[in-house]
Amino acid sequence: MGESIQTAVTRQRMLLSSRLADRMEKLAKECQRAWPDREALEACLLKGLEILPYCKYLYVLDDEARQITANIAHSGLIPESFGRERATRPYMKEALAGAHFSLSDAYISRNVRRPSLTAIQQIQDEQGQLLGYLGSDFDLRELPLTRELYQQPEQWVQMKGDPAIRGGLFLQQRIQSAMDERIEEVLDLIYELIEVHGVFHAKLHFSSSRATLWLMEDPYRYNILDIDDLTDPGICLAWPRCAYPEDAVIPVERVRDVFRTFRDLRFMDETIYLRAGSLNIFNGMVGLNFSCDGSHYMPWAEFLDKNMGFWLGSDEMLVED
Repeated sequence: MGESIQTAVTRQRMLLSSRLADRMEKLAKECQRAWPDREALEACLLKGLEILPYCKYLYVLDDEARQITANIAHSGLIPESFGRERATRPYMKEALAGAHFSLSDAYISRNVRRPSLTAIQQIQDEQGQLLGYLGSDFDLRELPLTRELYQQPEQWVQMKGDPAIRGGLFLQQRIQSAMDERIEEVLDLIYELIEVHGVFHAKLHFSSSRATLWLMEDPYRYNILDIDDLTDPGICLAWPRCAYPEDAVIPVERVRDVFRTFRDLRFMDETIYLRAGSLNIFNGMVGLNFSCDGSHYMPWAEFLDKNMGFWLGSDEMLVED
């Protein structure tokens, strides 16, 4: 099972922090020896870019977080940054509270409007008294992180929909769509496209009678099929044959069961019913969007374990979701 995305982010921050702490401390000692001469400090920072090659800006602040050097970049000095007040910036909070080294949470930078991080290191005199702070800014796209591909945890997730839709739920009822009228044909055709023609992600929009499909042969673009396409077996001629992948999470023989359950959820009630359902065969996740606008995402096996009694007995859950 994959870790949560916040856990993955925390792990990357810990790796980055461990890489930066010793280098920042070493550079802070060089700044201490140059204190408080601005030119000497800026010369230290220029050399500091050699040990912090992925840093976007280096700068020095006094003990009140007022900038006493220019910003130092690989392109040279940026003098207009001198005198900047940084005490109110979120990345200064831990440092001003006494942390010797801190690495901020990611934020959107003021100038280039890109995700960034800031590391702050105390600069102390020989007696350990605070002189000021060494700051280094990083653009996330330039950091040397491990960059493992994040994998979504395989667990049931429920998400709230539009409160306006939920509030008027019992004033509406399902209207028979063109897909409803020919649903068996549609489901058989979608199954064929998954089993034989390389569709790995399919989303059926029952209320609007269309489908959105992603194919292994062309995974970066999706195809939108209307009801005429979805009831024409000849569309199978549009894509080459592609064997069902061995690394799919859901066995091919259970794919049809998922779509049959979509059908049952579509017709289970005239007020609370399935508006759209999706299946991704590689992560095995089923997506559901109901008339109350609540959304559910769950592993295929868990989805198939829920009978109609569960969903019909969960009307209140669906509405509140």
